[in-house]
Amino acid sequence: MASPTRFAFEPAPDLPGADRLSKYLSAAIRAVTSRLWDVDVEGRSNVPLDGPGIITPNHLSFCDSVFVPAALPRRVWAIGKGEYMDSWKTKHLFPAMGMIPVDRSGGDAAQAALDTAAEVLDQGRLFMIYPEGTRSRSGNLHKGRTGAARLALRCNAPVIPVGHNGTLDVQPPDTFVMKPCKPVVIRFGRPMWAHEYGDPDDPRTLRRFTDAVMFEIAELSGQRYVDTYAGATPDAPSTQEQAPATPRRPSVVGSAPMGRPGVVDGPANGNGASPTSERNDRDAPTPSPSLPTKRQGRTEDSTEGAATSTIGVPKGRRLPATADN
Repeated sequence: MASPTRFAFEPAPDLPGADRLSKYLSAAIRAVTSRLWDVDVEGRSNVPLDGPGIITPNHLSFCDSVFVPAALPRRVWAIGKGEYMDSWKTKHLFPAMGMIPVDRSGGDAAQAALDTAAEVLDQGRLFMIYPEGTRSRSGNLHKGRTGAARLALRCNAPVIPVGHNGTLDVQPPDTFVMKPCKPVVIRFGRPMWAHEYGDPDDPRTLRRFTDAVMFEIAELSGQRYVDTYAGATPDAPSTQEQAPATPRRPSVVGSAPMGRPGVVDGPANGNGASPTSERNDRDAPTPSPSLPTKRQGRTEDSTEGAATSTIGVPKGRRLPATADN
């Protein structure tokens, strides 16, 4: 990101956050990230320039919450862990920037935060939530939680999957200082709609759609997918020697899978499985995203890039936004 891109700050005095402080801080963050780091943003045109949208990035480092909002063309509100409200360093600043604290103890404890998030979306704003629920300590991509899917169905809002690389090098776990001059790549995927993955009243639609979102994030980030929740059980750090999880395409009710432009039909990931054989696996429990092949030659704001993955994407996807930066 050689220079800050055009950005629309949307005042919202009746939503969480302090408009004036948020406006100046977000401008400062965008300017600093563009000067201190080599940030490459792809697919920014997939983010709607008006109306609601749910931003769902993978989560590796604290600084994910710096780089992803800085790459967006609009102001964003976000979920943040409730523990931030216990520290004098963050309990005033983060809420002023639009953070909505969430109780992560489970059950109905997070409902108040989701209700506030629904208010943000109902007013046509962007909202960001990490579907893994917490940072991945292994570098793998973990099973997604269904909060984003619930909001998508409740508010009729699209989900924009996001995959990024490089933030772990900028700020490793349990470190305070962000290392400058490191490359960071942020990829925004095409909008996805939960109602296209089944009956909104069927609880299984939440899981089906969430798995489809994680499938997209795995393609965008290049991470190895593990079918466990982040923080639930320890797993080994991701390395190139590890075999990826068996790829299974998330199924779409009433639709046949269809590859997108730039995706070539044929054996997937070298394991001999074709798109046809994957379609036969759609009834298997909890689909697992595939590991995409390495992508080369990306330029800022390219929506497709040089995609080399041979696994198609479920049908029923909306076309990317036509608006440019």
